Amino acid sequence: MNRPVALIPPARVRQTNGFSDKLAVWLFGLFLILFALVCLFPFWLMVINSFSSTRSLAVNGYSIWPDEFTLESYRFLLQGKQMFTSYGITIAVTAIGTVLGLVVTMLFAYVLAHPKNRYGGFLSFMTYVPMVFGSGLVGFYLLVVQWLHLKDTLWALVLPYVMNPFFAFILVSFYRTLPYELNESANMDGAGEWMIFFKIIRPISTPVIATISLFYALQYWNDWWLSLLFIDNSDMYPLQLLLRQLMSQMQLTSLNHGNVLTLPPAEGVKLATVCLTIGPIILVYPMVQKYFVKGLTLGSVKG
Repeated sequence: MNRPVALIPPARVRQTNGFSDKLAVWLFGLFLILFALVCLFPFWLMVINSFSSTRSLAVNGYSIWPDEFTLESYRFLLQGKQMFTSYGITIAVTAIGTVLGLVVTMLFAYVLAHPKNRYGGFLSFMTYVPMVFGSGLVGFYLLVVQWLHLKDTLWALVLPYVMNPFFAFILVSFYRTLPYELNESANMDGAGEWMIFFKIIRPISTPVIATISLFYALQYWNDWWLSLLFIDNSDMYPLQLLLRQLMSQMQLTSLNHGNVLTLPPAEGVKLATVCLTIGPIILVYPMVQKYFVKGLTLGSVKG
């Protein structure tokens, strides 16, 4: 007859592992706090020194708490109406481009992932090739300017980024994890493909859709290359191109003058420029934070 095996009481197990578990949690939390402070320190220097005077930056450099506070850098940037016009154009391009790009990418990815699509492999190949090799600049410029006649229009800043192949493949990997029985049961109830997509597939795709929306918003907000190519009218300058032109002019001015203190507030304007540029878009992160990690990992593990 086998002897009964002595078991450690659950209370003793908790007493043995409780201190070590708590110590590990506290150490890990302390590490995260220190890491967050290290990441926030450059951001703090940027924001606080954007309110520093030109003389203080020239004499003392960047400091945790400047000696002289002033709004001269922001006044220099916000004088006139061009900054506000560029802000409006950038917000419009970001909003229209994000919505349009998300809809087009979602529908295209759903077609690629559909198991009954006979041309899914061919379409995937045709999507993968431009993502790897890209397109020539001359042909791209002629297409937008000569054939589509989009020069000096908002559509020249929106349409080239409407369908991103990388974002489409992220959605395809997610759609392929969904059971096809959902489509079959909806078909038995008389639903078509459009109704299946918008009533069933889209609601359960919220995490990955939020992630792709953030990617598109950042892409449109930070872009200055398309405006440099296709926008000649200064009234149509988006925010990024306006700031780039402004910084180029200030650098040219600094090369032609010897006394640093007689120049426009160059260093302060650089810092204020970054603050104004990242200010609105950084507010998008808290809205999609709860979906971001889940959206990135969806489709990475099967089974």
